[in-house]
Amino acid sequence: MKRRFVTADVFTSSAFSGNPIAVVLDAQGLATEQMQALAREFNYSETAFVLPAAKPPATARVRIFTPRIEVPFAGHPTVGTAVVLAQDWEAAGRSVGEQFVFEEGAGLVPIRLLREHGAVVGAELAAPERLRLREAIGVGPAAACLSLEPKDVCSSTHAPQIASVGLPFLIVELESREALRRAKPNLDAHYKNLPPLGIDAVYAYVEGPPGVLHARTFAPLDGCIEDAATGSATGAATALLTQLTGKPTETRLWRVHQGVDMGRPSLIIVEVDKRDGITTEVRIAGRATIVMEGFLLAA
Repeated sequence: MKRRFVTADVFTSSAFSGNPIAVVLDAQGLATEQMQALAREFNYSETAFVLPAAKPPATARVRIFTPRIEVPFAGHPTVGTAVVLAQDWEAAGRSVGEQFVFEEGAGLVPIRLLREHGAVVGAELAAPERLRLREAIGVGPAAACLSLEPKDVCSSTHAPQIASVGLPFLIVELESREALRRAKPNLDAHYKNLPPLGIDAVYAYVEGPPGVLHARTFAPLDGCIEDAATGSATGAATALLTQLTGKPTETRLWRVHQGVDMGRPSLIIVEVDKRDGITTEVRIAGRATIVMEGFLLAA
């Protein structure tokens, strides 16, 4: 059976930048093992599979796979799938409103479609969970994971911290943009330090002007040496920073640049609501550009 797929570059308005995603549009009937095999075949950081929703108000069920495992939530597959699905439906003459709701492993994910001159060009999602903080780890192990020295890690705002808004990451602030540029994953340190904590990725960042981050994500244990744009990790990092700094009640806007050091620049826009010192909602937005489409012949 032929199955349609579309690829898109996410968190960018230009092809061949941002983070690529493969979206299999008619995944009904595929077994989990087949989805995992296809994700390995595409070998993107994630591949999304669109299935009929189980019940209203969901628009569709979306399953997301890395080359190694299924994950309950991820930002760039959610944004990319929303844009691909909306454009595909409108091209077929199907009515598309301004909102989608995806059923994902972490729960229902509300999505607002972003339009320009009437066309869907991006999407904004509400993270399925509030900020959850887990263990903080030592500066030494965090630096080792990034092939850096402990002096390159900044711990004045927070220690290296596991945080999640649907998918957990080790969040590490660095002292300088130059340190971020030098960072690269140390596979031995990842194997030693991350699986015991139940995670497989490190998100390193440095803050520029207020509200602007430069970031990189490394997940070699998950088959992704470096990720060009990581919406779920960006949501967790900006939620953490919003909770720790600023006013007790506010909405903070963040602009996050990722993928620059690997030649695939991306821009992720995040709004974080904080009430009485606690983050209450994280909204992650960006554009997406369709690059390829075709058919799967072997599934």
